[in-house]
Amino acid sequence: MSQDPSFIPVGQRFRGFLPVVVDVETGGFNVQTDALLQVAAVFLRMDAKGEMHLERTESWHVEPFEGANMEPRSLEVNGIDPFHPLRLAIPESDALTHMFNHVRKEIKKNECTRAILVGHNAPFDLNFINQAAERCGVKRNPFHPFSTLDTVTLGAMAYGQTVLARAVQAAGISWDSNEAHSAIYDAEKTAELFCKVVNQWQLLDSAFNAFAMDSN
Repeated sequence: MSQDPSFIPVGQRFRGFLPVVVDVETGGFNVQTDALLQVAAVFLRMDAKGEMHLERTESWHVEPFEGANMEPRSLEVNGIDPFHPLRLAIPESDALTHMFNHVRKEIKKNECTRAILVGHNAPFDLNFINQAAERCGVKRNPFHPFSTLDTVTLGAMAYGQTVLARAVQAAGISWDSNEAHSAIYDAEKTAELFCKVVNQWQLLDSAFNAFAMDSN
């Protein structure tokens, strides 16, 4: 099947990396002992002007691994009942395999070499993904093993805010605190924030180049 002629591959926009926005919900903060309970990945598209936009979201409810710790306070915050039958949760290995397959297809489609995880406090999400992949023996992890793009830094630089809710609102993006701490919602808001900062920079860079050309 031929590729849509209107599709613009990310290619070298991020030095060959494909930015994939990821959020995880967990049973605590310890990557070695605490359960991975939900994963969401937002895939982005670039238009002809070089601006980034949300394209689609994939998500998975995850079964706690055997012996996993789940702190009551963490479950209270994210509102997850790990053993609720309507969660339709799947094993970690299946969730990661599905996600990695989606990511690898996007890497190829966008003419990139590998993916880079975008997140709010991104090392937290990446460490949980890496630890779960190692625990399950899931191979061919498409994400860079330690580099990330963190919207904490971008939010602080662009809006003087490091908390996701405050950075999103400072960027003029809607925020519903009742929906927060769901992997899907947080990932999509993180993606909106990432795109807003990247697109603003793209606009400023274009304006600066135009000004420089006019000045010559």
